[in-house]
Amino acid sequence: MTEHQTQADIDRKAGTQKRGSAALPDRPRSKKLRPLFQLWPYVAGRGVIFWPALLLLLAGVGITLYLPVVLRGIVDNGLANNDIPAINNGFKTFIGVVILMTLITSARFYFMSLLGERAAADLRSDVYQKLINLSSGYYSSLRSGEAVSRLTADVTLIESFLGSSASIFLRNALSLTGALIMMFILNWRLTGVMFIAVPLIMIPMFVIGTRVRKLSTAVQDRIADAAGEASESLEAIELVQAYGQEATRASRFRQACETAFIAARRRIGAQTLMSGSIIFGLFTGIAFMAWLAIQEVLAGRMTSGELAQFAMYALSGVSGFGMLADVFNAAMRTSGAIQRCSEILNEDPDIRAPEKPLNLPSPVTGAVRFDNVSFSYPTDSQRSALNGFDLNIKAGETVALVGPSGAGKSTVFRLLLRFYDPNAGAVLLDGMDARAVTPQEWRAQFGYVPQEAALFSGSAADNMRFAFPEASDEDIINALKASEAWQFLQTKQGLDAELGGRGKNLSGGERQRVAIARALVRNAPVMLLDEATSALDAENERLVQSALDRASDDRTTLVIAHRLATVRRADRIIVMDQGSVAEEGDHESLVKQGGIYAHLAELQFSGT
Repeated sequence: MTEHQTQADIDRKAGTQKRGSAALPDRPRSKKLRPLFQLWPYVAGRGVIFWPALLLLLAGVGITLYLPVVLRGIVDNGLANNDIPAINNGFKTFIGVVILMTLITSARFYFMSLLGERAAADLRSDVYQKLINLSSGYYSSLRSGEAVSRLTADVTLIESFLGSSASIFLRNALSLTGALIMMFILNWRLTGVMFIAVPLIMIPMFVIGTRVRKLSTAVQDRIADAAGEASESLEAIELVQAYGQEATRASRFRQACETAFIAARRRIGAQTLMSGSIIFGLFTGIAFMAWLAIQEVLAGRMTSGELAQFAMYALSGVSGFGMLADVFNAAMRTSGAIQRCSEILNEDPDIRAPEKPLNLPSPVTGAVRFDNVSFSYPTDSQRSALNGFDLNIKAGETVALVGPSGAGKSTVFRLLLRFYDPNAGAVLLDGMDARAVTPQEWRAQFGYVPQEAALFSGSAADNMRFAFPEASDEDIINALKASEAWQFLQTKQGLDAELGGRGKNLSGGERQRVAIARALVRNAPVMLLDEATSALDAENERLVQSALDRASDDRTTLVIAHRLATVRRADRIIVMDQGSVAEEGDHESLVKQGGIYAHLAELQFSGT
């Protein structure tokens, strides 16, 4: 029972981990165990581990079934004849078999656990490989943290099942089958009782088990809500404390935990009812079988040794069946986890390479064109983000996009980076449609500086080579100097300076300057700047703006700006409104027109 208890502990821990992860309230629920078969490629593909585990499993079952035969010999050959040497020899054999069984079981546990870890690692890698290639449209409809939950908690549950529960299931299923066969050979009458009792016992297991599965999923969802609440507050801990909302957020989390507890109490009640029904049915069947067995011995149709052998098989079968009932619950939870992982693995990316991709011209000059582009986001298909949008940008030209919030400026960048494809029209680079080339080759032509600088844990050099892995130290230093970032990095160990998770070791302005340098080191023909100087003070903004002006001399540059002072020197200013071009020109001509740009300029420059 030790292995079974250990598995129960593992299942509880895995369930806790899973319930603590973010999850969708309407997450898919597996009603069948069929998804378990989808793990076969991950198991069978590791033959060096799988086949020893399987052979050890079969050997362990065989040894287990042989023990009652040894016990029968002790009773019939030794005890019945009062033969002390036969009894001693029989027990020596029994101990030898137990030692062999222990060694085989330990080896099987090692290989099965290793197989579970290996399969989980392969599955986790495949899921992440798919996640990292899925388009933005997939994540826009996914709750925050759900992807990571499937990558970690769901795969952990699968790992637990493969490493222990599956082993318990197979061992007990084979042992139960072997025990029933041996019991039938010994006495078919008594065995018939087993075939009558087992279906009666399985009825509550399946009926109540379905209820347990639904309640278990409900508990996972409720605790996922609590985890989401905690994650949201902790990620914005400074804001929570600044507004004195600690007590309010703690109260909301406590309420979410209480809701999860109520759901857990219902699940525990259903599990208790199922366990009680199974225990009552099992031991009632054992009692009736024992009574019939005694009658068989008294009638001379069985020897005492055969009775002992039969009883040992029966106890083994009953124990195995009880474990199968528990493993069945774990299997249902695992089946749901596999289904969620499979949804990711079976997801077709919206943005993918064509069957026969074309190559961009070499070299790419950076001429960008939007040809009558219309686009709506998948999560808001009723509203057009771009509507018949036309824009032609010459190679080397610097163009600024301005306009009110929601005008479609960021959408232009997302389409250029091919996070989405337009619903109508085409996005072209040097006359080549974005959909005709691979996403990787297309995106390699763009340097991108987002409004929120996204840096990664690691050194400054690591973050710079994120954009261009082949960049030399000299290239990196030149880019850092151009963005006015090298001076402050020299005080932090230079290229080896640790930036911390999300660049938390830097100030906001420093993070932005490193992000600008990262885009510069790529040396792409098109530069996309999304309010790139917004986090800088006046002095640094002047210096960085000058560097960006120099960097724009030999490449096409598109700038999204709300602060019009940063785009006055642009070759052309495109004023966007409601997803289309409303005005176009330079600063002076647009001010004279008295339209949207003139109104924005008046608000910013006059202060009224």
